[in-house]
Amino acid sequence: MIPHSRRQLRFPRAPGLRLTMAAMLILTLAACQDEAVAPSEGRPVRVVTVEAGKLSSDIKLSGEIQAEKNVGLAFRIGGRVIERQVNVGDRVAAGQVVARLDPTLERNELTAAKAALQAARGEVNTARNMFERQERLMAQGFTTRPRFDQALKAEETAQAQLENAEAQLELAQDRLGFTELRAGIAGIVTARTIEPGEVVQPGQVVIQLAREDGRDAVFNVPARLLETQVGDSTIRVALADAPTVTALGRIREVSPQADPVTRTFTVKVGLIDPPAAMQLGATVVGTLEVSTAAIITIPASALTQQGQSPAVWIVDPASSTVSLRNVDILRFDPDDVIVSQGLEPGEIIVSGGIQALHPGQRVRPLPVTPDPARSAAARPASRPAIPPS
Repeated sequence: MIPHSRRQLRFPRAPGLRLTMAAMLILTLAACQDEAVAPSEGRPVRVVTVEAGKLSSDIKLSGEIQAEKNVGLAFRIGGRVIERQVNVGDRVAAGQVVARLDPTLERNELTAAKAALQAARGEVNTARNMFERQERLMAQGFTTRPRFDQALKAEETAQAQLENAEAQLELAQDRLGFTELRAGIAGIVTARTIEPGEVVQPGQVVIQLAREDGRDAVFNVPARLLETQVGDSTIRVALADAPTVTALGRIREVSPQADPVTRTFTVKVGLIDPPAAMQLGATVVGTLEVSTAAIITIPASALTQQGQSPAVWIVDPASSTVSLRNVDILRFDPDDVIVSQGLEPGEIIVSGGIQALHPGQRVRPLPVTPDPARSAAARPASRPAIPPS
């Protein structure tokens, strides 16, 4: 006899129930078939195309404005200073007198030279008359050859003394003119080392002039920065207290020897059309953009790990399958990763949806949609952006 509990588990043999169960089985098989077909289309992921760029960084240094050319003024002769007409900061024109020496000695020499010239002219006249007389007597046969030669020699000597006296007069006039120190160019007085009453030597620089036809921005640069190949890079120079006042320049001179105290090298940057506000001695800040060799920047979301090494998923365009490849990282940024080795420009990598991937898996790139967060914030110019593909 069958227990009562087992009699309750028996199913009735009704034809309608069999049809219902068969329909449910068919629907279940269809659903399984749909699930089997879906993966063949590939897992949806976001991808980007690798592009090469350059990593740039700004180097900023503090310096000052100096004249491109400085001229030292000095007297050609020695003497006692009796007048100084300029001070530091004064503008002088070409030919302007800036200082004077006591001209008493030079005036006396000029007077003596004039007197010597007059005497030499008298000697020339006397010698010429004697020679002309001897010449006439020689033609008539009333004089001798020695007397004629003596008169000729006396005339030549007197003529030479006259020429010497004329040269001495010119020299005395020049020396009198040298008692006035004149500026040969227009410029600004940047230094002076004399006062009235002082005695100066010939060639001693007493006034320093800065020419107005050029300005330099001078910086003290550490040796490590000189290793950067700046070439003909343009340097932006701005006033420290007025950053809106700017000018562009190029390096025109680098000191071959380091300063013995600071161990830095002096670099002069020639400014191109500097504004008038960049006066001599003003403090400026120079900015130089230095670029590295070609590098590759990828989104930080594309980075995964293979063992102990960083890696990325590479998409094969022909088969739409992915493979894992190790890469070398140069630098980590908040949103990007700078890759030094392991990727080539033009390759496609997975940037989103890397968690469930496995080698050889088919993927399907998702349509490109703009990222509001990345669009709102401008990316730094020092990091090249890689547009998504």
